[in-house]
Amino acid sequence: MTLHAGIDLGTSGIKIALVGEDGTCLAEASRACAVDRPHPGWSQQDPAIWWDAVCEIFDELAAREAGLMARLSAISLSGQMLGPVLLDAADVSVTPCILWNDQRALAECATLLERVPDIGMRTNGQPDPGLGAPKLLWLARHRPEVLARAETLMLPKDYVRLCLTGERATDVTDASGTMLMDCATRAWDDALIAAAGWERAKLPPLLNSCDVAGGLRPALCQRWKTPHDVVVAAGCGDNYAGALGVGASLPGRAALSIGTSGVLSAVDAHFHPAPQHAVLTTPHAAPSTFLSMGVVMSATQSLDWLSALTGTSAAELAGLASARITEGGIVGRPIARPSITGVRTPDNRPDAGAAFGGISSVSDKADLAYAVLEGVAFQFYDCYLAQTTAHVPIESIRAVGGGTRSSLWVDLIATLLNVEITLPEDGHISACLGAARLAKAALCPAERDAILAEERRAVAVSTPVEDWAEVLLERHAAYRALPFL
Repeated sequence: MTLHAGIDLGTSGIKIALVGEDGTCLAEASRACAVDRPHPGWSQQDPAIWWDAVCEIFDELAAREAGLMARLSAISLSGQMLGPVLLDAADVSVTPCILWNDQRALAECATLLERVPDIGMRTNGQPDPGLGAPKLLWLARHRPEVLARAETLMLPKDYVRLCLTGERATDVTDASGTMLMDCATRAWDDALIAAAGWERAKLPPLLNSCDVAGGLRPALCQRWKTPHDVVVAAGCGDNYAGALGVGASLPGRAALSIGTSGVLSAVDAHFHPAPQHAVLTTPHAAPSTFLSMGVVMSATQSLDWLSALTGTSAAELAGLASARITEGGIVGRPIARPSITGVRTPDNRPDAGAAFGGISSVSDKADLAYAVLEGVAFQFYDCYLAQTTAHVPIESIRAVGGGTRSSLWVDLIATLLNVEITLPEDGHISACLGAARLAKAALCPAERDAILAEERRAVAVSTPVEDWAEVLLERHAAYRALPFL
């Protein structure tokens, strides 16, 4: 039987999973990737490190799982979004990729909004320094020599796919993050391109996520001992792949990711933009649908910050918070707005700092840990309110990411949203599984919809805690009253 490979290009590392016809992960491997932060608020990576890591992982799998690699039929990719990869005529990067959480282009957001006042209703949302077009304006202002050498703009997973196939392209999900594409029509837009100071000739072809985007280079087939005709599908951004990995391809289904950042990704049959609440709305990787994304800029990253501050592991902090609430309840605990890297949904305040309230002389790290978990849960609730107010349907939720290891965290979110949250099997590699589904769909277009909609087996379920509901809503009001600093 054949199998498919899903590559997940994350910010801090890359994973590759080999997935069987039935969706079972048969093997996986990963490599870490360092982030360069040369100035406060900056975050960048050299694209070459992504390709080096992918080669190392496939080399490992070829040596360790030769029998599986010999059955490989298709590959697809999931990638960190929003970082423009600018290449010269020889496909060499002319500058480090400015990542999704980089804050340097804040001033350029105002410039872009002045040039295109309705940009939030045409693209994926209001201008944000993490998005592509403001970064292009920043480079034009501060590094014009870089733009003069650039011949094309792609996104991180597109660069890896280029290395795999030799073909330049992007897909509609990743293209949405450039702010150069009209999301409703799924086409490059000349007015948006001009506002960003770019050129249509320097943009790659647009593909659907499950379209065939090329074949694995013969030299790589030989290196990794695969069949000679391995297909490579276009792939998509990581939030879309994560949603597909748990079967969120139909309207009403949603995926909740509690990772470094957090995202509530809800599938919609219609384009329901809500730029006034900093909701990102774009074409989904599942054809003929859209994905509405409420974004929490710092989810597990907030707990990691407290971990570094207290010298206590994040897992231990989560355990201390759970024990504290079990012993003494929620009432009277400190309240936090743990926005250590700003706020996107619903306030669009990338410059906002974190804030704590209600700390007393008896507050300890268990109290602070609970406040961080609750504060992130409040941010997800804000996302849910913004999206449902925009008429986005959210009927079922499946949660993935490292934060789901804390049952308290998921229970808090379930209670606030008043909905059951399911934790699927292999949630830690949901983006890999989603990418593998796109690979399979590229080979079997007639079965595409069924492939993308299959749900993973549930391993746990969080239900709303009735005793918490009223007090959490009261505390949410106090949380919203905390000032932005």
